[in-house]
Amino acid sequence: MTAPTLQPLSACPRIVLARIRGVFTDIDETVSTDGRLTAEAYGALEALKAAGLTVVPVTGRPAGWCDHIARFWPVDAVVGENGAFWMWLDRAAGRLRTRFVQSPEVRAEGRRRLDVIREEVLRVVPGAGIASDQPYRLADLAVDFCEDVPALDGAAVDWIVSIFTAHGAQAKVSSIHVNGWFGDYDKLSTTRLAMRETFGVDLDAQRDAWVFAGDSPNDSPMFGWFPNGVGVANVREFATRMPALPRWITTAKSGAGFAELARAILSARAASPA
Repeated sequence: MTAPTLQPLSACPRIVLARIRGVFTDIDETVSTDGRLTAEAYGALEALKAAGLTVVPVTGRPAGWCDHIARFWPVDAVVGENGAFWMWLDRAAGRLRTRFVQSPEVRAEGRRRLDVIREEVLRVVPGAGIASDQPYRLADLAVDFCEDVPALDGAAVDWIVSIFTAHGAQAKVSSIHVNGWFGDYDKLSTTRLAMRETFGVDLDAQRDAWVFAGDSPNDSPMFGWFPNGVGVANVREFATRMPALPRWITTAKSGAGFAELARAILSARAASPA
């Protein structure tokens, strides 16, 4: 359900922020800024982890990126390709682990069907491109509409989405790509599964103790489910395309907005009685 208004994060009661135990976050233009990871945003991730919070990026980015993120970033796990899998570094075993939502056979069939869509998109949508990170993807197809190609207009983005859906695929719009896949998973369903299986956390029973930060339409399932969803300020650019909006919004955009959220949480926790 769409929130009636986007309320400033500064209006969020400190008692609500003080009881937050974990942060889920999109990456592109939520943690990153203009395609780059700033020291401020990375420091915010570090500060949240140092304070004992669970930190899990939930992204449309590919498996190749997620391998790096799970190994080297200050995070507990990462959900990738809009929910196709999650990865985490099992420090006790000294190895990276990956849990796919679908079997290898189902993923292979999906890959074959996505290749057909790929050819059609490139043939009929002028200016569309395949994302430069596509070689590192295992489950979805990412069509670039502004990252490494001249920005396409909204009608072209809708056209790309319609091609995916005409073939029976899911399609989600991020700040840079249209991601498509075959399967009934999304960011939310896999995040809930990952927390239950890997961390023993029942999000259904404690969703108000977690926040999700994001900025674009593929974050709508998370915004619609978490009562304390937080949009960085640039979420306004996609508001008319989103079936569910966050409850709270930061003053700053992108990575600076994420850092603003981290400071608000940590300040509230520091001021709260033990």
